Amino acid sequence: MPDHVLVAEGLSKRFSSGGQPVTVLTDLSFRLAAGESLALVGRSGSGKSTLLNLLCGLQNPDEGTVSVAGELFGKSGKPGSDERWAELRRRSIGVVFQQANLMPALSLVDNVRLRGHLAGHGAGGEREWLERLGVGPEAHRYPDQVSGGQAQRAALAMVFAMAPSVILADEPTGSLDRHTADEVADCLFAIQRDTGCALVLATHDRELASRCDHLLDLSAPHLNRTP
Repeated sequence: MPDHVLVAEGLSKRFSSGGQPVTVLTDLSFRLAAGESLALVGRSGSGKSTLLNLLCGLQNPDEGTVSVAGELFGKSGKPGSDERWAELRRRSIGVVFQQANLMPALSLVDNVRLRGHLAGHGAGGEREWLERLGVGPEAHRYPDQVSGGQAQRAALAMVFAMAPSVILADEPTGSLDRHTADEVADCLFAIQRDTGCALVLATHDRELASRCDHLLDLSAPHLNRTP
């Protein structure tokens, strides 16, 4: 049996709009083993970003549980849950946003070095990650001195430098042109396979989604299961 590093069981999430409950996710379950990838697709408002927030502890489910790297979480109220989630986000869960989340006062290499340090890793590999992602020559430039594609590659380098068990990517190529988006996606999938971390990718891009091992269409509740 595969060693599942990310497990969602019976997740449901509701919000209130105008005093009325709005259900976003209902009884959602899936399992991902190390090295596997899952694409989240669906129309805007179908719950892709909400699900990512549940998977990294930024929101709590109304029902169901999430297990990340052996840590089990359910509804809010358990003492220490927030601290445990924060530790997982620091060491085990890498998050990639549509816009590169870089500190503007730091060079690209210092951004990567800091992220690795916060995850408990020593200095020394940050330049290699930038080289592998094709932005080694820009290592000492600042975020406002590089292109959007170069900044997003540096953001990926930050995530891989922390050696995460799981990567959660929210439209990571959504702000890039097609050619640059394809190059960034190539880097993401190649290194994800090499490092063996699990990947959950939220995207409107069906071509990008087709590169994942599993597909979860949040617009079609009857399809909301993966192997």
